[in-house]
Amino acid sequence: MGILIKPIVTEKLTVQGEKLNRYGFVVDRDANKLQIKEAVEKAYGVSVASVNTANYHGKRKSRYSKSGMLRGRMNHFKKAYVTLAGEDKIDFYANI
Repeated sequence: MGILIKPIVTEKLTVQGEKLNRYGFVVDRDANKLQIKEAVEKAYGVSVASVNTANYHGKRKSRYSKSGMLRGRMNHFKKAYVTLAGEDKIDFYANI
């Protein structure tokens, strides 16, 4: 699996993409900022100005079923917020 897992497409990041030229990705948990920068530049053909990362701990979940209470947790993941340099843009909807 590559470093970039999937883009984050939310209202908040859509506004930041338009105003601040910032985009979000779910990335591999072991990837560092330099690897994320190279992967975005290679995948989308843009120049990256900065990369900020955030690690998220998986939430605990529980539900009731016929066999009783089931408990577990979601997976841990890492987000990367990438700010592009200049007038570069990423269009996530171009492939639809």
